[in-house]
Amino acid sequence: MIKPSLEKKVKITALSQLPQGGSCRAGVLVEKNAGWRNKCPVFDSDKCIGCHLCYLYCPDGVISRKGKKIKIDYDFCKGCGICERICRVGAIHMEDEK
Repeated sequence: MIKPSLEKKVKITALSQLPQGGSCRAGVLVEKNAGWRNKCPVFDSDKCIGCHLCYLYCPDGVISRKGKKIKIDYDFCKGCGICERICRVGAIHMEDEK
């Protein structure tokens, strides 16, 4: 017997089809970053166009929307750099942790 594929192919054609929040629900992250992060995202609000892709793709949900712009919670950011890679306009770049 052939099992049906669990993979569902979705073609996104409108912004309304994207998830409405980060990948973690509120309250999941309860301990601050342990200090092992070696890269830190730096946000340039002048370049941001308000697409919120960084907010949608952040695996720890540390990016929140603030109007049309975003805010990064550095207490819980692990420095993975996904936000930098997903940003189409270069509004986020990674710098060495100080």
